[in-house]
Amino acid sequence: MSDFLDVYGRMLWAIRDWEQWADLVARLQAQAEEGWYVYFVGQEPPVQPLSAATFCRVLAEIDLLLRRDHREKYLGIVYVDDRSAPQLVKIYDPNNLGASCGSSGKQIPPGWIVSRLRPEVVPGPVVIPEGRLRWWRNLLQAERGD
Repeated sequence: MSDFLDVYGRMLWAIRDWEQWADLVARLQAQAEEGWYVYFVGQEPPVQPLSAATFCRVLAEIDLLLRRDHREKYLGIVYVDDRSAPQLVKIYDPNNLGASCGSSGKQIPPGWIVSRLRPEVVPGPVVIPEGRLRWWRNLLQAERGD
């Protein structure tokens, strides 16, 4: 099994509230130069890490999306392998939650994976809404040089 799939399949810690999320985002942004991949599950996995500037912009946009679309006092849809030294973060799309813990018997994939390890294909949703695809393409335009 690859290192990525090993970490992906391990028990992860829930980021339960918005303060923990803000702390995690700040920690990740402080490590932006270390080379992070952001994988939009259901699309092709990235083959190279994002630039530090793009990584910080992607995190900021995901933060905005979560705050806009997950209007709860708690968060509970972000999971990390290690809160103090993260290597992998699963972020569930607030518009495709189902039972992210798998209690319904149907496993819902995360919307995005933030990882220090190069991601491998993770089975994604059957249908990704065009709005999410457009949002993602626009977010990465500067990185691709479009």
